[in-house]
Amino acid sequence: MADEQLLSKVHSLSDLELAFLLSLIAREQCQFRTSSAAIPDLVAELRLVATKIFRLQPAVISCTPQTTLDDFACALLLPDPYSSTSNSPVLTARSASPLATRSPAPQRQHRKHEGPSSYFHTSATGHAGLSSANPSIAPVILAANLDTAPKAVQIQALELLRTRRVFTRTSVHTAPKTFLFVAIVSDDRQGEGLNRWLNDWFYLAHAHSPEDGYPNLEEDEEDDNTSEPHLGLGISTNDANRGPYPDTDAASTASSSSVVIKPPTLRRAPSSGTSARQTRQRNGKAPASSSSSSSSSSPPSFNSDDEPVITEPDISHLSQLAQHVHVDVDVTRYQLNLVSFLRMHRAVAPGSASPQATKHLEQLARSLAPLHGLDYVTPGLVRLAARKVYLHRIRIVAPERERSMQWGSELAAVEAVLDGVGPEDVIEDVLGMVTVPL
Repeated sequence: MADEQLLSKVHSLSDLELAFLLSLIAREQCQFRTSSAAIPDLVAELRLVATKIFRLQPAVISCTPQTTLDDFACALLLPDPYSSTSNSPVLTARSASPLATRSPAPQRQHRKHEGPSSYFHTSATGHAGLSSANPSIAPVILAANLDTAPKAVQIQALELLRTRRVFTRTSVHTAPKTFLFVAIVSDDRQGEGLNRWLNDWFYLAHAHSPEDGYPNLEEDEEDDNTSEPHLGLGISTNDANRGPYPDTDAASTASSSSVVIKPPTLRRAPSSGTSARQTRQRNGKAPASSSSSSSSSSPPSFNSDDEPVITEPDISHLSQLAQHVHVDVDVTRYQLNLVSFLRMHRAVAPGSASPQATKHLEQLARSLAPLHGLDYVTPGLVRLAARKVYLHRIRIVAPERERSMQWGSELAAVEAVLDGVGPEDVIEDVLGMVTVPL
């Protein structure tokens, strides 16, 4: 069972931060859905979540129908200041002989290079690193509007998730051990959307409403009024120059779709005379100290008493706890009944409840148990997991292909039945039909 200090940090996280944490615990990828107009703000918020809460450097990819494979591959790679050959191994096309020594040749240290000097950096030992030749994949990838990318780019993204590698024209880059691919897609855009197989690969999905707010982004703007204006997708001019990230504080929001059950709290947008920090304190997260609101010109200082920083040992500990969670046979039967009812629901298109989704359902239910201080899975945790695992997977069947049409149903009647039905309605309908074990 997780200790009280770790549970206190987990319970102070917002829903967006919890989705990050659950994906990192399972070493899987996640998806966020929101309106098209809110995607830039959501990306800016997720960047702050990655850097502030999990101390992971994100790379932002803004996908369009004109995005090429080269654009996608290059956007995955970190610039020079954040390269880490120990955490992100790179396999170059011209690999050295396995019999060759691993120590660099003396003459390479004095070799002249062409190109901008910013491509090179000096490591802690004083040796020059060739980050321009061997850049590393960012530990967190924020792919905005991935559903608008061409089919070839989406297939490349699927290959990255499957093999954790990406091929460029000259080399093969391997993702680091801690790797999270986040797709930010629109839930109101018409069109084909994500590739079916790519969509099924995402571990969970969280629907974020703009009304829930962006706590980290709001507090960042409050604490740093002198920051440069944002340049699309929430990237400031400092980020465009690859400068240091501004000092910001994490915040939590209360949501009815939270994956962790927390006591009901009052949440409202900061009004006149109410700061974002005061709103965060009402939501149960400890306020930051006054030193954290200093000028962004000074190096950011982080205090575990101010922010719920989730470290790699914390994630590994929660992952080990999830592997040892007990699942009773009645709970397993309840889980399989939910899957069966989803597959047989008249509004669900064939193939929506895939075997991959069933695997993720069990995995997410196990991961939720330690966050609630439990060493066993309850039916309530299975219900929470079902809402997150199947939100992005369920596809509503076309009226002409609905099951009852084979037995003489009228098309107009079927269209009326399916009118306005969405994935959330299907999930809640199934949860209400399946009997919960005592």
